[in-house]
Amino acid sequence: FKQVKKMIKDLIVRLLEEANEEAEQKGWCDTELSTNEQTRKEKTEAVESLHSEIDELEASIAKLSKQISELSNEIKEMDEAVAKATSIRNAEKEKNTETVKDAKEAQVAVEQALQVLKDFYAKAGEATALLQQPEIFDKPYQGQQGESGGVVGMLEVIQSDFARLETETKASEDQAQASYEKFVEDTTVDKTAKNKDVEYKSNKKDEETEELGE
Repeated sequence: FKQVKKMIKDLIVRLLEEANEEAEQKGWCDTELSTNEQTRKEKTEAVESLHSEIDELEASIAKLSKQISELSNEIKEMDEAVAKATSIRNAEKEKNTETVKDAKEAQVAVEQALQVLKDFYAKAGEATALLQQPEIFDKPYQGQQGESGGVVGMLEVIQSDFARLETETKASEDQAQASYEKFVEDTTVDKTAKNKDVEYKSNKKDEETEELGE
């Protein structure tokens, strides 16, 4: 009977030990499961966050690339516009310079012609007056004054036209030059700003591209 009692006691002790071991094992498993679940959750969130960052970087890089391309095209168009404006301005300036030169030379030529005519008609009038002046006239004979007045008057009008052409051409040239210089100045300021923007966006794109490759 003592042996049976001892066997039963030993059995109970072993069963209790096994039960404790199972309880400990279950607790450990529960802890591991909970830990693994939390780890999986954290890793999933990290992956999702990483994908989100990648998508944002790719979208930003694409946007920067488009903006850089647009700015570069605008800068190219500005360079072309300035080159075209410069070509037109140079041709216009050359034409105006030639017009002013011709107008000045024409005025000198007309002035010389006027002086020759005035001298001629003055001498002719004097000679005619001496040879043909009738004694019955109370007033001195004026020679071919009507004819000389018509020719001289016409030349004086021509001279005045050339003087006006010179003045108007100079004014037009000054205005065109001022407009051209203002256009070049404004374009240069705009181009400088766009070049700086391109530099900034290019650096940012390089940084994001490098970050995306890490």
